[in-house]
Amino acid sequence: MATFPGFAGIADELLLKVSPPRVPRHLVARARLLSGEGGQLDCPAILVQAPAGFGKTSLLAQWRRQHLAQGAVVAWLSAQERDEPRRLSQGLALAVRQAAGRPTFGHTLLEAPPGLGQLEGITVWLAEVAQTALNVVLMVDEAERLPADSRGALAYLMRNAPPNLRTVVATRVDCNLDIDDLIAYGQCAVVGQETLRFRLEETLELVRARFAARVDSDTAARLHELTEGWPLGLQLALTVVELAADPRAEVQAMATHGGKPRDQLVGTLLANLDPDDLAFLTRISILDSLHADLCRSVARVDDAAERLERMCNDTPVFITSERGEWLRVHNLARDALRQRFAMLPADEQARLHARAVPWLAERGRLEAAAGHALLAGQHDLAYELAERSLYESTMHGRIDAVVEWVERLPAAELDRRPRLLLAIAWALAISERHEEAGRLVARILALPGADDELRCECALILSGAAVFADEPDRFASLHDPWAEAPPLDDPLLKQIHANRTAFRTLLDGDPALARLRQQQAPRVPGGRTPDYVKRWGEFIIALSYVWEGQVLLADNLLRPSLASSEAALGRRSSFVAMLAALLASAVWERDRPDEAVALLANRLDVVERSGLPEVLLLSYRTLARIAVAEGAEHRAIELLEALHAVGVSRRLPRLRIASLAEQVRLHARHYRGQTCRELCDRIDSVLAEAGLPEGPLWRRSVSPLRELGRGLAAIAAQDWRGALEALTRADEVAQQLKQGRLHIEIVGLRAFALDRCGEKAAQPLLREVAGLARAYGLLRVFDDAHPDLGTWAREIEGKGGEAAPAEEKRPAAPARLQATPSTALTPKEREVLELLTRNLSNKEIALAMQVGEETIKWHMKNLFAKLDAGSRKQVVLRARILGLLQ
Repeated sequence: MATFPGFAGIADELLLKVSPPRVPRHLVARARLLSGEGGQLDCPAILVQAPAGFGKTSLLAQWRRQHLAQGAVVAWLSAQERDEPRRLSQGLALAVRQAAGRPTFGHTLLEAPPGLGQLEGITVWLAEVAQTALNVVLMVDEAERLPADSRGALAYLMRNAPPNLRTVVATRVDCNLDIDDLIAYGQCAVVGQETLRFRLEETLELVRARFAARVDSDTAARLHELTEGWPLGLQLALTVVELAADPRAEVQAMATHGGKPRDQLVGTLLANLDPDDLAFLTRISILDSLHADLCRSVARVDDAAERLERMCNDTPVFITSERGEWLRVHNLARDALRQRFAMLPADEQARLHARAVPWLAERGRLEAAAGHALLAGQHDLAYELAERSLYESTMHGRIDAVVEWVERLPAAELDRRPRLLLAIAWALAISERHEEAGRLVARILALPGADDELRCECALILSGAAVFADEPDRFASLHDPWAEAPPLDDPLLKQIHANRTAFRTLLDGDPALARLRQQQAPRVPGGRTPDYVKRWGEFIIALSYVWEGQVLLADNLLRPSLASSEAALGRRSSFVAMLAALLASAVWERDRPDEAVALLANRLDVVERSGLPEVLLLSYRTLARIAVAEGAEHRAIELLEALHAVGVSRRLPRLRIASLAEQVRLHARHYRGQTCRELCDRIDSVLAEAGLPEGPLWRRSVSPLRELGRGLAAIAAQDWRGALEALTRADEVAQQLKQGRLHIEIVGLRAFALDRCGEKAAQPLLREVAGLARAYGLLRVFDDAHPDLGTWAREIEGKGGEAAPAEEKRPAAPARLQATPSTALTPKEREVLELLTRNLSNKEIALAMQVGEETIKWHMKNLFAKLDAGSRKQVVLRARILGLLQ
């Protein structure tokens, strides 16, 4: 290895320390990290602090390339245990010398005698960096390996950095650099493990880049949930999936029994633990959330807090809660630990569960305490705790947990505990099991002492069940008798009643009044309304915006509501899935298909099982339209047939009609007149079936679907006058209900039909409705209605000067290596380097640059010196390694 003059022997020892790592070819560039989400990249110093496996080094390597592209000198140093302060300052000097291409930088430090003071070398280095007037970025990786004196020297460097120096330090969580003051005053940004975790959209991007269409979005989302965004766990899982013949089956196997990623995790992490620590983890794995005092009570160890802290630092199997003192074990590790727990003697398992009960019950965590009491064999106590907690759990949206108790509780216990009966009836009503809720309500009303308040609450339960059964007229009949003065004292029930009143107004076709009534609803004194109940109010408001076609307003309202609900209830809870589906329909209308797919990924089954019919319809329609836009018509047909099947399974005839009407739209795009007529006949057959809801609200909800289907079938047959008649009838109902998006779509189709009839009114009508679509944020409405309508609308708007038609995309020129802007090389040297990558001779480079060959030789000599290279090939290779070529 080559050495530099004046420090022979030192360079050989230090050169590898200052060589940056290569960025992996398949590494996803996460925009939020590279852009410095939250302003991290604007700070003078950044501390990247996380356990192993969180991609700290990879992130620094990506940041390095980004800074190089901006013309900065990026010095890299990989820390080692032997880096006492003198060696650290010499490594820093060599790092800047290599990055800046300045052979004389730091010669004083590199030739310094062994007696150099602890901070004297860092001071000299800082002064020399300041004198260079270069924009320098220092990156120190694995700083936890530094000895204590050198950590202090690094903190001194960060505190005294000149204005032209920025510092990025990567370290594990157990490393204390003592720079809390810099962090507190905003001089140092901290990037922790929660920031480094992959978000769902990033996982989807990674999977698409690696597998293309071989792995679908649902499978990718499931992988994300299994690994919880842990970068190393995700990479392990992807490696296993890549080798599998059936990726979906492999992911299903991982979800069921862990599979290879969990085995590797156990092999590399848990198996290396001290036996006492492993036994401790096994015994506390029964706890969903970990608290040091709770773990001490369950495992009967006095040093539980110290063990948890040490293992949090040493292994990445723990996930820190936002509540600070609470932790939980990563899904993959927890499942493995619980398998070990299942091998313990049954009496020991029962004792461990029993120890958790009093601690949890005393601190108000009654639902968890009830579960442990049941597993400990303390059935009476479990039922008592369940009765005290499940009603509140329902009001806080933990519906799945409440439904689980239905299978655990004997029927006799339900009759003995009316409040428990009420809680389960509430939970079943807002799910696919709404008929069971009706039977439970009948048992409640049969109990002695049922007063008006209880009857009104039971009406609220049954009206909720009617909504999930898609029986709006039954909902109205249950709600209307209690509409004006409900005999309710409980403020929570009053809020729920207000939500139902707003929904009732929406069914009448007055979304603005529905929002007003929702906003005027009584509030619980002291702001104690559970977030779940408030979020239902926001859901109804957002639904009213989607009903009107105001997708911009729906988007703005749903995003914060979805984020907070997901954090509280989990990504796959039924309510969160409905919020996501509603938001997906809005973002699709704004022409953001990737975001819509991410929102619905691995959630469609939840919506199928327990979603509102309207949300279920929106979910399938959104995914089918995305498939059509991507040219996957077969996938769109499959989705719409699946919607029809769900309508049959859940006995929701409106969904069957909507599925058939959407299929008419799909085939009308290709002018398949016969197929469209057959589908319209199937719609009429469904409407003629016995046992359908007969009320006016339900009939009015399906009327525009039928008439729009007929209008599209007429367009497919190019019967333009027939299309106008059917579309006019559909628009009458859409305007009655104030369904703005549907109205805009129908008017667009009417203008299209009028144009084909040669009517002059067509173009002004289209321009007017196109203006409405833009105001509402409906960017997809005409393309989704019919591709020819979308093309014509763009042509007309282009002629009107409001929006030019989209330009045809030209094929991109083939990429070639380019020199990164950097002060390490002059502009001429960068130009020579670029031409050198094309294997040109000095003479050919001189001709290309229109200079003499001697000038090129002089530039080549400088490149050889700056890049410490001995051949032309080595110049290019070193330039790649140093990030001077991209």
